[in-house]
This record gives sequence, C-alpha cells and structure tokens, in this order.
Amino acid sequence: MLNRKRFILSKLKLKGLCYCRLLSTQTNVGEIEVPFSNGTTLKLSTGRYARFADGACVATLGNTSVLATVVAKAKASAASFLPLVVDYRQKAAAAGRIPTNFLRRELGPTEREILTSRLVDRSVRPLFPQDFTSDTQLACNTLAVDGTNPPETVAINAASAALALSDVPWDGPIGAVRLGQIDNELIVNPTRRELERSSLNLVVAAASGNLVVMLEGGANDVLQQDLLKAIKLGAKEAQHVVRAIERLASAHGKRKRAYAAPPQLPGDVADALRALCTMKIREILSDFSHDKTSRDAALAELRQTAVAQLRDAGDPALLVDCFNAHLRQTFRDLIFETDVRCDGRALDELRKINCEVSLYEPLHGSALFQRGQTQVLCTVAFDSPDSALKLDPLTAITRYTRVLAPSYHPLPPPPPPAPCPDRAHPAGSSSMASVCGGSLALLDAGVALSAPAAGVAVGLVSRYQDGALCDYRILTDLLGIEDYMGDMDFKVAGTKRGVTALQADVKTAGLPLKVVMEAVQRACDAKARVIDIMNKCIDRPRQDRKESLPVTEELTVEPHERSRVLGPAGINLKRLYVETGVQLSALDERRFSVFAPNAAALAEARARLAGWLSAERAPDLEFGAVYTARVVELRDCGVMVSLHAALPPALLHNSQLDHRKVQHPSALGLAVGSEIHVKYFGRDPVSGQIRLSRKVLTSPPPATPRKLDRSS
Repeated sequence: MLNRKRFILSKLKLKGLCYCRLLSTQTNVGEIEVPFSNGTTLKLSTGRYARFADGACVATLGNTSVLATVVAKAKASAASFLPLVVDYRQKAAAAGRIPTNFLRRELGPTEREILTSRLVDRSVRPLFPQDFTSDTQLACNTLAVDGTNPPETVAINAASAALALSDVPWDGPIGAVRLGQIDNELIVNPTRRELERSSLNLVVAAASGNLVVMLEGGANDVLQQDLLKAIKLGAKEAQHVVRAIERLASAHGKRKRAYAAPPQLPGDVADALRALCTMKIREILSDFSHDKTSRDAALAELRQTAVAQLRDAGDPALLVDCFNAHLRQTFRDLIFETDVRCDGRALDELRKINCEVSLYEPLHGSALFQRGQTQVLCTVAFDSPDSALKLDPLTAITRYTRVLAPSYHPLPPPPPPAPCPDRAHPAGSSSMASVCGGSLALLDAGVALSAPAAGVAVGLVSRYQDGALCDYRILTDLLGIEDYMGDMDFKVAGTKRGVTALQADVKTAGLPLKVVMEAVQRACDAKARVIDIMNKCIDRPRQDRKESLPVTEELTVEPHERSRVLGPAGINLKRLYVETGVQLSALDERRFSVFAPNAAALAEARARLAGWLSAERAPDLEFGAVYTARVVELRDCGVMVSLHAALPPALLHNSQLDHRKVQHPSALGLAVGSEIHVKYFGRDPVSGQIRLSRKVLTSPPPATPRKLDRSS
C-alpha cells in the first residue's frame, strides 16, 4: 500500500545560505469560527483551495466569502523597500451576474476594487519586518457576495489569516471590523440595510493588545466622543479575530522562513558618513527660512556631496540608504529635543491659511484655499440629472458607501455636485486642503450645506524601547517631509460639531488607543480653528444668484400632447439639446424636468416648446378613405401631394396616377396647385411613408375587342 503522506523537499541556495522548505501534498484542512458580541460569526478556513500558495484562507461572513492567497519570492529583491502588491478582485459571477460590458468579460480593476486593495494594503503592510524586501503578492478574490454583508472587512481578515498561516515573515495577525451607529447605538459588522440608516461607517483594523493599525470611515457629523467610543469598540472586537487566527495558525500554519537581511555598510564607513553629515543636517533642518523646495535642494546637495566623498569606501546605493536613514533619525531627534518643527512651528501650530472665493465669473462656484505652500483650486459645476454617474449592476449590488463625498452633508432636498480640486504645489496634505477648498466652493455656488467642513492631517514621531512605546510627539497640520519621516498620517475632516470623514495610515506595528484618542482630539481642535479662518472669507451659502448658474423647472404635458414634444424618434429633444443645451428628462407620464445651462437658454427652450404644443395636431387618417390632396411639386416619377398642413408631403407615384402608363404627370394635365382625389392605403411597413392612389378612383379605359378568327 502506498504511503498517503508524501513530502517534497525543496532546497534553495542563496548567497551561501541553504533554505529548506517542506511542502506536503497531504490535505491539511482547518476551520475556525469567530463570534462577535452582536451574535454574528466570521468563519475562517484553510487547506481546501490554493494549496500551492505560501498561504491561503477563505473568510466567510454571512454568505459573503473571500479567498486570500499570499506568495513571496525566496530571493530578496534589489529594492530597499517591501515590493508588496495587493490585488482585490470582485468577479461578477460572485454576485450571480454577467459582466455588462461589450465583451462580456471581466476587465481591469474598478475604482471600488482599487480602493479595497489599498484598504487591505494599509492594514497589513505595517507589520512586515523592515528588512524584508522579497517580492510579495497578496490576492483577494470574492467567491460569493450575498448583497447583505460588505466584503471589505472580510477581505482584510482573510488576508491577515493567509499571512499568518504562510511562511512569509509577518508580525501579525490583525483583525478588522466595520462599525455603524443607529440611534446612538453602535453596531458591529452592520448589514447593507443597517448602513443605509447608519450615521457612521467606520472600518477598524487592530493587532494584538488593542493596537490600532488602520482606520477609515465616513460619518454624518458624528460627535467626537461617539467616534472615540466606536474606535475603542472596534479594537476590542478585532481581538476576537486576532485570537482565532492565532489558534488557526498554531494548528495549521507553516513555520516562518528565514531570510537574508539586505547588505549594510561597514560600521566604520557608516560612522564616517554620520560624522560628516550630522552637523550640516541639523543646520538645514534648524534653518526656518527654508521652504519645501530650498530644504529639499539643500538636503539633496548634501547627500550628493557625502556620497561623492565616500564613494571609494562603499557602494553608492548603500551610502544613499545610510544617509536617508540617518537623516530620518536626526529629523526625529530634533523634534524630541526642541519640540519645534523644521519650519519653526510648535507641535500644535497651523500653517498660514489664505482663502478666496468667486475667482471666475463663468464658474458656478470656485475657491482657492492655501495652507502654507499647499494650494488647491476647487470648482463646482451643476449639470442635469442625466449626467449623474450610472452604476453597473455589480457595483450597485455591493456598494455600501454613500455616493456623495462623506466630508460634505447638504441640506435636503437637492444634492450638491462634487467639487473638482486642482492641486498646485503640494507641500502638505492636499486631500485635506481639498476638503476645505471644496466647502468654500460649494458655499460660493449657493449650496445649502448644513455647516462648513474642513480637514486637517495629524502626524506622529515615536520612540520605542524593548518593543514598547516609550515617548511620542503628535504633529498638527502635517508637512510632506513630516509624513515621510514620521510614523502616522491621520486625516480628519468634519464640521465644528463633529466628524464626517477620517483615514489613518500607521507605519509602526500598531498604536495604543491612548495615542489614537489624543490624535483625534488634536485634529478636532485644529479643524475648528481652520473653520474659523474659513468663515472670515464666507460663512454661509451665497444668497445672490449668479447669472451663470443653470436653471431647472418642471413642464407639464398632457399625454395626448407628448408626441408633439418628443417628435419622431425623439428628434425634437435631440435638436433642442444640440442647439440650446437644454435637456428634458421625463419624470412620469405628464411631467418633464427641464434643465437649462442659463436663463437665456431656458427662454429659448420655452419658446420652442410653446410652438410645438400650439401647432395644429395632425389628423388621424382612416384606411380606405378618400381625401382631397393638393399638388405641391411635379417630379419625373410622380407628384408630391399635401393632405394636411400638419402632415409632410407624400409621393403619389406615376403608377398610381392612372390606369394607363404615364411617362410624366404633366401628361394628365396636373400642375402645382391642382387638387385631386386620392385614396389612403395606410403606411409602408418599412419606410413609414404614406401610401396613396388616384388610379383606383378612376374608371379603366374600355377594352379593345380582339378577333380570334383570322380569316374574317
């Protein structure tokens, strides 16, 4: 009998080191359930699919299932960072649909798939070792979507379990939950219907010990205390997932592989580089007269000089990496030593802010928001409802976020258009500047926002001792260099009352709840100060109407007059749009919505509509009836006759003029203006032309007698 347990020993020799991987062909199926406090259950299973991958796991919430697989090369890449690729794909078949594109096939990733891939990436990337640089791919594929449970958090948990089960070095696991709030009550993993009524849509990813790794969400002006309560609950609920993955990995996971650390400079060369650059780096970072461009130019020149002087002592690429690491450490040390940032601001101080509105008259709304050297020009454009984004069936089934940007909340009923930011000279958080500029532009366009909104980015520099956080500094109104050198990029947007959107990217292996709570408090305080500055420019929607604003109204048309407005095959509506820019959209059987780009176009459209509705209605012709027609044109093939002023002229062919063969209508004495009697035989089924005949109303000529007897 053959042994059921078969093993394959794989050897890889890399730079003098020998790695052995044990690949088993035996089925190793494992499954575990994760109960949450609200009674929902997350199922994690491994061993059934993708057995050739380094790690694989299927996560199921309700009837939504996501398969996550991870594969990493054994050989380290030449890059100095982790080349991690996260690919989330949501197949139409997972929702029981067929792709609606022309090819009926899955095409490139959609916007929703890209954003979900980024969500998974930001959750798992901070826990990879700093010196692990092998090419790694994490693929998440939806196996089934039930239209009730969102697949995003399911994908994060599946990716976390796949990494924990694999032999890829990773300091996880993590757990992710989605939180909603209905009637001031927090809901864990809300369904689609619950999210529609929820004032909060927050995703929390946390590691062991309630360490927050990632935050992302939108809200309907949720109070700060409610947001903090939701973050705490999310971190607590994520621990159920973390402990379950740890148990699953201990029973069915692989031993983590050993990997070669990237090459380093010799100690004496690194010391020489630090001695050469430390004082000059401190001088540049302590010179508050520098702006973004001059500071970057000075540091780049110093880097080139140091590498050129030590080129013979080490690899130039390693010298550059060592210089960048020393620059980062020096930058952070200066903040801890002086509590002053590289541009001279205190830790909680904002950059100088300037605001302008109504920059160009033809625009419906415009604003320029400048914070430091970050400039954002926002414009608002109104268009007809027909120009709204149309979702494909799969996106409509699985879409759980609001269509509108979560940072703005208009007063009902009309939804505002999304502002279009044009970023110039980004030296800080351009996305948060876009929130501020977008709010100003919407107010300039006269949109009735419930309150002005603003956004601010908060950063962090931290110190660790024996793996524990021992000291930290929170930086308000983050600069670009502080984002690059720091440990966190926490964006918070909202009104003075509460929060409408947030996103936290963490570069460490997780932050304690204390640090997250303090960061939220700092961001909310800074957000209120930014709104005070914005209110000095414009604090309420514009009351006077701009001449460039579009105009909308409703038109009531009786059902029997509807054909006059539409015209044959809708030709009237098409001509109206091309010539005047006015669009008509049917609301029901009697009402039309009229959208005009300006008041002048609406006046012209009104005149045309009035002409169509006042025109005499064409009579209904009766099949087989005899009508009087007037000749309006003579042709070689026949005559053009008019039956009624509201009907187009119809062709009466020569073959239907008389029983005798007619070469030209003039042979019968017909001329323009002549009146004749014709019989109506309906319309041609192909061309739709009116079919008439004069021949059937005339008597045939007498027959000529024929003689059969030739002799007589």
